[in-house]
Amino acid sequence: MRKVLLSAGALLFAIALAFVLPWPCVRAQNPQLTKRLILKDGSYQPATKWEVHGDRVRYYSAERYEWEELPSDMVDWPATERWEKESASHRISEETKELSAEFEAERRAEEARTPTVAPGVKLPSQGGVFLLDDFRGQPQLVELAQSGSEVKKDMGKNVLRAAINPLASMKQRIELPGTRARVQSHLTRPEIFVDVEADADASSGPPPDTAHRYRLVRLERKKDSRVVGNLKITTMTGKVSQQESYVETIAERFSGDWVKVTPARNLEPGEYALAEMLGDKQMNLYVWDFGVDPSAPGNPGAWKPVHPSSKPAADESPTLGTRQK
Repeated sequence: MRKVLLSAGALLFAIALAFVLPWPCVRAQNPQLTKRLILKDGSYQPATKWEVHGDRVRYYSAERYEWEELPSDMVDWPATERWEKESASHRISEETKELSAEFEAERRAEEARTPTVAPGVKLPSQGGVFLLDDFRGQPQLVELAQSGSEVKKDMGKNVLRAAINPLASMKQRIELPGTRARVQSHLTRPEIFVDVEADADASSGPPPDTAHRYRLVRLERKKDSRVVGNLKITTMTGKVSQQESYVETIAERFSGDWVKVTPARNLEPGEYALAEMLGDKQMNLYVWDFGVDPSAPGNPGAWKPVHPSSKPAADESPTLGTRQK
């Protein structure tokens, strides 16, 4: 029993020493704070600080973690000073490189969120659906609003969704009020840029890939409305049949979360809508409508590039102007 008590006491004493004694592995010095006391024989003593007292130098060793002394005339003071200046310059250079790398990463991330689509025209960081137009030789960016029944809203990434579940060999109709969309493209092959949140409803099935998530359909004009007519989606594949209302498109990743949707060929004048597929068998009832009319007046609210009075510097890019009212 006595041996057990002695062993326990020794263990407690060892634990106490562990907290009192300076363990090198625990008290390792920051390399950036360690200096070099360079000696005349070419060697050096790593130290965190030192003091000169007459002909003696008292320094705190960065290796043994205790105060030590040596004769002052053994120290090569000019070499020690040069090393300190070079070390400080190196640290500043490394810090500058790190900051530059951070700024560059932030710049690239911002460019991915707001990519340039035409000289002086950038997409906004908040996302949405935009049509790149050209009016009288000037590039313009126009936001497309969601339309469905009486709904017409600009919501950025947060879009409205309501699914239709088509039956096999049956057509579905989405009727939009009015015979003409608010936005008219003057280009017969406009580019549409899309950045909206994906559908989080698991009941819709797996989200379609980029190439099949968006469809461009031709709208049929009625008396006082436009109809997404002849739109048929089979229950087996979920693909839109290539009828008159379906326009072949090319959809591809553009930058960051942005997707570019382009008609595979020129569009005839008329009314169109960009539709979102929510899954294999579902399509969003809310679409983004626009028209194609080269002779139409300018679009209200179009974003135009600013043309500065003086030529910008080589490292400056043109800025995007505010929307026209």
